[in-house]
Amino acid sequence: MGDPRRLLIVVSAPSGAGKTSLCEEAVRRIPGITHSVSYTTRTPRPHEVGGRDYHFVDEATFQDMVKSGSFAEWASVHGHFYGTSRHLLADQVAAGQDVILDVDTQGAAQLRQAYPGGVFVFVLPPSWTQLEQRLQNRQSDAPEEIERRLKKAREEMKYFSEYDYVIINDVLERAIGDLCAIIAAERCRNFRLNSHIREELGI
Repeated sequence: MGDPRRLLIVVSAPSGAGKTSLCEEAVRRIPGITHSVSYTTRTPRPHEVGGRDYHFVDEATFQDMVKSGSFAEWASVHGHFYGTSRHLLADQVAAGQDVILDVDTQGAAQLRQAYPGGVFVFVLPPSWTQLEQRLQNRQSDAPEEIERRLKKAREEMKYFSEYDYVIINDVLERAIGDLCAIIAAERCRNFRLNSHIREELGI
């Protein structure tokens, strides 16, 4: 990451648990933090805008980026490819920003190896029934796609114990508060500030 004071917050969750909404609200409420925009090969949903929600590329372009080592992490999820640009991450940190990413468990595992100082947060739904209802209420996926996402969710939730923090997203406002509190606490960790404080205070 370069500057040890800068945070890399990695948020994972099964589809429908609300990780993207949590990340977007954290960015809106907390100064000095930016949301990393992933690359993907899937087609945009009706409300999505290229460059804001995702960088939408074709599979050939994505594979070229994989071969050139352009991704800090990448994975195949629900039949599509997703990846985080290594260069965009570096640029955001160089600009003095903390960075929050929402990635699946495959991507998080890669980032855990590459950025051992990262902060890893897993978001869980309050119940399996509520997760099913949320996916169905989105009305953006066909029934077979919902079933595929639910099957994937079962697998992903097995990894929650590998994360530093777990948030239960039962009440959105409370879950947002939990994520903001995690970020505030991590910014005050001694090892992030130690050398900077000593230099500033001459101690």
